[in-house]
Amino acid sequence: MAANEKQNSSAKSHRIKSTISRKKKITITKKRKQPHPKDHEKAFFVHPKSIIDKGAQIGLRTRIWAFAHVLNGAIIGSDCNICDCVFIENGVILGNHVTVKNGVQLYTGVTTEDYVFIGPNATFTNDLRPRVAHPVPLDQYAKTHLAYGTSIGANATIIAGNNIGRYALIGAGTVVTHDVPAYALIVGNPGRQIGWVCECSARLDNDYKCPKCLKRYGFTKSQTGLYELAT
Repeated sequence: MAANEKQNSSAKSHRIKSTISRKKKITITKKRKQPHPKDHEKAFFVHPKSIIDKGAQIGLRTRIWAFAHVLNGAIIGSDCNICDCVFIENGVILGNHVTVKNGVQLYTGVTTEDYVFIGPNATFTNDLRPRVAHPVPLDQYAKTHLAYGTSIGANATIIAGNNIGRYALIGAGTVVTHDVPAYALIVGNPGRQIGWVCECSARLDNDYKCPKCLKRYGFTKSQTGLYELAT
């Protein structure tokens, strides 16, 4: 009788331990996963074969592809597309929705506003008289600015110290040696203006009207560029 009671007590104890063990397992499986400290980095895409130096600032939803290198101190806005083999030096500032195609080098002093397109192998400089033995101080590099909506064609060269106006269009292979007015169409070496273009990229007629989207333009007070007229 005593032996049976001891056996029953042992079996009951075993069932209780098993129940507790199962409950512990259930608790573990239901435990909420804690966020990883680097989850914020997933706000933009970086290809594993690109190099992003510590201290570079990259905006939301921006994509940086293989073999691109972004140095410390560079600032890239949101929704940008940085293609293969692009080099972005410290001090470069890119706005939002900027596309930089393959093989482009952006050096200290280059800045852009939003919705700028830079075609493949376009070249920028920041030192007009480079000498290895007599380097120019960092704060004396020439500045180049690309205004809102600018498009730079493939293999174009932008000589340091020149500014590209709003929605200007630079043809492929063009060498820009002077400031470019807003909405100007520039081609050749050295670059020369051959007309005006609309925001949509269509060439304007003689009345500065777009044949595609019908927007109309007028000259600025300084007569150096166009602006869109109210409809």
